Amino acid sequence: MPVRYSKYEPGFDDLSGADLMDMIQDFLMDSGFSDPYNRYQPDPNRGPTAEDLMDALLQALLEQDRIPEEWLQEARNAQNFQETRLGQELQRLMQRLQDEGFIRLPGNDPTESGQGFQGEAQDTRLELTNKSVDFLGLKSLRTLLGSLGKNAPGAHVTRHYASGVESSGETKPYEFGDQPNINIGETLKKVIMKGLENIEEGDLTIELAEYTAAMNTVVLLDCSHSMILYGEDRFTPAKRVALGLAHLIRTQYPGDQVRFGVFHDSAEEVPLGRLPTVQVGPYHTNTAEGLKLARKMLKKMSGEMKQIIMITDGKPSALTLPSGQIYKNAWGLDPVILAETLKEATLARKEGIPIHTFMLAREPELLAFVKKLTQITKGKAYMTTPGNIGRYVLMDFLNRKVSRN
Repeated sequence: MPVRYSKYEPGFDDLSGADLMDMIQDFLMDSGFSDPYNRYQPDPNRGPTAEDLMDALLQALLEQDRIPEEWLQEARNAQNFQETRLGQELQRLMQRLQDEGFIRLPGNDPTESGQGFQGEAQDTRLELTNKSVDFLGLKSLRTLLGSLGKNAPGAHVTRHYASGVESSGETKPYEFGDQPNINIGETLKKVIMKGLENIEEGDLTIELAEYTAAMNTVVLLDCSHSMILYGEDRFTPAKRVALGLAHLIRTQYPGDQVRFGVFHDSAEEVPLGRLPTVQVGPYHTNTAEGLKLARKMLKKMSGEMKQIIMITDGKPSALTLPSGQIYKNAWGLDPVILAETLKEATLARKEGIPIHTFMLAREPELLAFVKKLTQITKGKAYMTTPGNIGRYVLMDFLNRKVSRN
């Protein structure tokens, strides 16, 4: 029987939506570091467009040397890139990401138009779906926890005991309503001493277990301009930590809640779906406004155990005045700004909210500020770098202990 050979047709049919997400994850997590001055805009709603996505896919394919030379030559000579074979293939890849539920391109829904990706929607702002955020979170978590072993984390320990399954090694007399987790040895001692006919309810001895509770967390990310200056991208690692933490909580601590805020000249809450594409800006560091925002967010979250995790690389340099104006002073540690920031920390302590700070820099003013902040709230402070911050944040979250007084 003769063997038939079909002509090889170049293309990207072998690439799934997950493969494409893996190729463009750096683009999606861009902090503005690649072009900190030209792309910098103090617009909280800014984000990548469909045209940016097409450029990112093109760059990724070029880096992997997957584009046939004849396609590139055709694209160079064409008056309309969208009509070239390369342009059409890139549009198909974007449509594949949308069909598999990783992205949304408003106004370009194929279920509404009955067609595929529309070229005229190139300036449409790209929206990430829960599926894409979960993908990025899992990738971040695998990277950050790669050296911590395979054991799944447990729950958060509180200062209370309960009668339950996981023994703490201590016991107490049985009371009505306790789980019947009987300590056989201690109970038999009572039986021998008093006689079986004289045993009462209080003579039963039960095992005590750790009483666990849900933890509510607000992660505050400093997105002032210093996070991408000085030749180092500090903001992208911070976002990866936040996404990894969100994935960890969702999968391992279903009773917990985590929300996110960013602070710069002011502060605002960021939905999880928009967190990957947040970029730095504006310039200054309004830590007081960030802490005030975090306290408001935690008040809306039910539960007793609360905490703020703050990631920053600079001392407070801005303050929102009662009039709404922003007072700024980037030189030294301004006593007015410091006082109002520590006032917010004092209010957090009164509300039982510790503040755990991760410093991405070691300037004296930042160290002095964080030391005072930590003393006031009885939180923890870590000097770290963008390269290892994820391990410190996640290990501290997994190993949180509350001392028993």
